[in-house]
Amino acid sequence: MNRLIKTIEKVQITAGIIFLVIFFLATLLQIITRYMGMSVLWTEELANNAFIWAIFMGAAVMVNHKEHFTFDFLQMKLNQKNRLYLNIFIDALLVAFNVLITMYGFQLLEHFWNYTWETVPVLKMGFVWLAVPVMSVTMILYSVDHIAGSIGKLRKMNGKEVGN
Repeated sequence: MNRLIKTIEKVQITAGIIFLVIFFLATLLQIITRYMGMSVLWTEELANNAFIWAIFMGAAVMVNHKEHFTFDFLQMKLNQKNRLYLNIFIDALLVAFNVLITMYGFQLLEHFWNYTWETVPVLKMGFVWLAVPVMSVTMILYSVDHIAGSIGKLRKMNGKEVGN
């Protein structure tokens, strides 16, 4: 599972970087063309949609690194065992929340799939909204991996290695 998680994370980081570059280039093109007295209409929509993907991919990676949602103050006050229980609780909440986001994300995707971009009608809005379930499904995977890791650490602390 660890290799799968690392591979998914690398794909998300790469996608996030690509979408940030697209966002930057589209914004730069928009600034340059406006300065020259003309406007390229599709650059704003491209920048917005690329930014959505970049943020959603980055948010999922931040969850994997446990840098998105943290309760540092409470964790500093707890011993290691209780910290692991708190981490399991937080990750379980993230799983529950992201299950809902996944369900509603697929509904959103289905609803907007055939809508087209205003400035580039050959592109579908469904591809933009696909970022929601992609983000939430990967957040679920990351959180389940964290839960499994915390349970493994608790078992080691209690002297109950798997297989004993």
